[in-house]
Amino acid sequence: MQTFPDYFIDIINTATEHKQPLRIRGGGSKDFYGQPHAVQDSSLLDTSAWQGIVDYEPSELVVTARAGTSLTELEKLLHDHGQMLAFEPPCFNGAATLGGCVAAGLSGPRRPYTGAVRDYVLGTRLLDGQGSMLSFGGKVMKNVAGYDVSRLMTGAMGTLGVLLEISLKVLPRPAVERTLIFPADTPEAIAIMRRCATEPLPVSASCFHDGQLHIRLSGARSAVQAAQARLGGDEIDSGDFLWESIRNHTHPFFQEGKAAGKSLWRLSIKSTTPPLPLPGKQLIEWGGALRWLVTDENADAAVMRKYAADAGGHATLFHGNKTATPVFHPLSPALLKIHQRLKQQFDPAGILNPQRMYTEF
Repeated sequence: MQTFPDYFIDIINTATEHKQPLRIRGGGSKDFYGQPHAVQDSSLLDTSAWQGIVDYEPSELVVTARAGTSLTELEKLLHDHGQMLAFEPPCFNGAATLGGCVAAGLSGPRRPYTGAVRDYVLGTRLLDGQGSMLSFGGKVMKNVAGYDVSRLMTGAMGTLGVLLEISLKVLPRPAVERTLIFPADTPEAIAIMRRCATEPLPVSASCFHDGQLHIRLSGARSAVQAAQARLGGDEIDSGDFLWESIRNHTHPFFQEGKAAGKSLWRLSIKSTTPPLPLPGKQLIEWGGALRWLVTDENADAAVMRKYAADAGGHATLFHGNKTATPVFHPLSPALLKIHQRLKQQFDPAGILNPQRMYTEF
């Protein structure tokens, strides 16, 4: 009986032979993310059935799982052992998979305080565009020479290979978490978030929207209590619900961003950037480094990207009319050449998720 990796290899070899583009898909929770598929006649390579925990030893703080493993189930397993994925990947719906989580490279509210997805990827096993099985990294943190290919796959959107297995570092869950609320305007909120970044406080999330700043504290009870006394603010009981709604975009702000006639922009910039004078509504995360913007679909993308570039960052069109506006911030000629060379090395036939990130590859 044919195993799944062999089945995937056959699909890739057949696609290469017939020059047939492949659309790699796990649970489909991030189908909206990235460029609309330019090749309408692409074939689906569904990895969702390739699931299961390969290796997990809680005392080692490492888990290895197949790419189709449900993110919800994986996080439940970790939770049962008092551990977590520290980068809080968004699920968006219950179908999200580990492979899609790593391929998209998206992190949640805890990201600026504990690290991004790529910081926790220890090793990967994958198929390249020629159907060859490749393994990179391992199950321990160590220095590497040259490209750290495992982390290179993070955020590549499946354009470089089909992820089969991923090894991740996990962390213990905090003993105590509390969410504080502060009334503030935008400059005040940014100032408070900057203060939190410069002082030894156990902050694990921050969010400002509609005149209210929320800050989550995580850690030992004594450290959280001391930080709460130092910062002030009022404690809320619905903290877990709030951060889940921001992480998975069920918060009303993000729902409005998905509405007809609206666009949702994601601006990743320097945290010290003053309030951005852009039309629409904003939600600020990551201590000021992530600015979400809900605006009209006809808003000038060039203006968004100029503000982001001037602030040392980039702008991504998360939801909206993606046929008229490139989703990702344009690459410089030098970076574009590097991306194209990597694509050529891993997928010379150009069949894996072509143009999912940029139209040039």
